[in-house]
Amino acid sequence: MQGAVTRYRVMAYVTGALLIVLCCVAVPLKFFAHDGTLSTVVGMPHGMLCYPLYLVTTFDLYRRVRWPLGKVVLIVLAGIIPFLTFYVERRVVAELRERAHTTPSADTAGV
Repeated sequence: MQGAVTRYRVMAYVTGALLIVLCCVAVPLKFFAHDGTLSTVVGMPHGMLCYPLYLVTTFDLYRRVRWPLGKVVLIVLAGIIPFLTFYVERRVVAELRERAHTTPSADTAGV
């Protein structure tokens, strides 16, 4: 499961960073400076590559951890709201670390 958490974390950071650049830099440039180049350069990778990969890694984690569906929907929505991705990622990782400390590992279960 550690690999799934790492993949989720990487995609959360990449998706969140691209979304912040898109919303805070590229879109204002497009509307105020009438230059849509950056919004295309950042928006296309965010929307067509990073966010779908974020969805896949979130679903993979959901499948392994068996979260309630409502929680997964909130995690998925974090990928489209600037800055929220980072907050949600920290909460998810903290919850998973807490679970790991309270759940006996498979190695010591039979000993």
